[in-house]
Amino acid sequence: MSTPALIALLWLLFAITHVGMSSLRWRPRLVAALGEGPFRGLYSLVSLVIFVPLVSIYLGDRHSGAYLGSLAGLPGMRPVMYVGMGLALTLMVGGLRSPAPTSFLPGPAEARGVLRVTRHPLLMGLGLFGLLHLAVVAVNTAELAFFGGFPLFVALGCWHQDQRKLAEGDADFGRFHAATPFLPLPTPAAVVAAVREQPLEVGIGIAATVGLRFLHPVWFGVG
Repeated sequence: MSTPALIALLWLLFAITHVGMSSLRWRPRLVAALGEGPFRGLYSLVSLVIFVPLVSIYLGDRHSGAYLGSLAGLPGMRPVMYVGMGLALTLMVGGLRSPAPTSFLPGPAEARGVLRVTRHPLLMGLGLFGLLHLAVVAVNTAELAFFGGFPLFVALGCWHQDQRKLAEGDADFGRFHAATPFLPLPTPAAVVAAVREQPLEVGIGIAATVGLRFLHPVWFGVG
C-alpha cells in the first residue's frame, strides 16, 4: 500500500473509532461495562495507537506521491500563513486552558475567551493548522492525505460532538450552543473579548507562532 493510501486509511480508522466510541449508542455501554475512568483510558489508548503511527508514517515518507503543486510562492501567502497559524495556536492553547463542554475532559458551558470565537477551540485550531498547510504547503499526495485529514476529521468530529450533546437534552449546553459559533470566523468583538478574558493564552499562542516560524527550518527542513 502506498504511503498516501495508508495515511488516508489511518485517518479513516481514527475517525471511525473516535466518533463510534463516543456515540450515544456505544459510549453509555462502554462506560457501564468499564467505568468512566477506564473508558477514558481506553479511548485515549485507541486514539494514540492510530494517531502516532499516522504521524510517524507521514514524517518518514512525507514527500512521496504525485506532485500537486503549491501556493506558497503566491504574493501574500506567507502573511496569511503566519496570521492563520497565530489564530490556530491561540485557539489550541486557549482550548487546553479552558476546555469546551464537548471536550474529552469537559469544561463549563460558558462562552468565555476563545470559546467566543468557536465552541470547539482545540479541534478547530488543529483543523485550521491542517487547512493552512493543505492550501499553502502541500505539494504531493502524501501531504494532501495527511494535512487534509485534519479539517475533514475536525468538521465531522465537532459536528458529532454537538449533535450528541444536544441529543442529551442539557439545557446549559443548548444555551451555550446557541451563543457560540461553530467555525472560527471571529468578529472584532469576539477577538477583543477573547484577548481581554484570556490574555495569557493569546500571548502564548502568538509566542508559539513566532517560535515555530524560526524553528520550522531546523525541525522540518523548510522555512
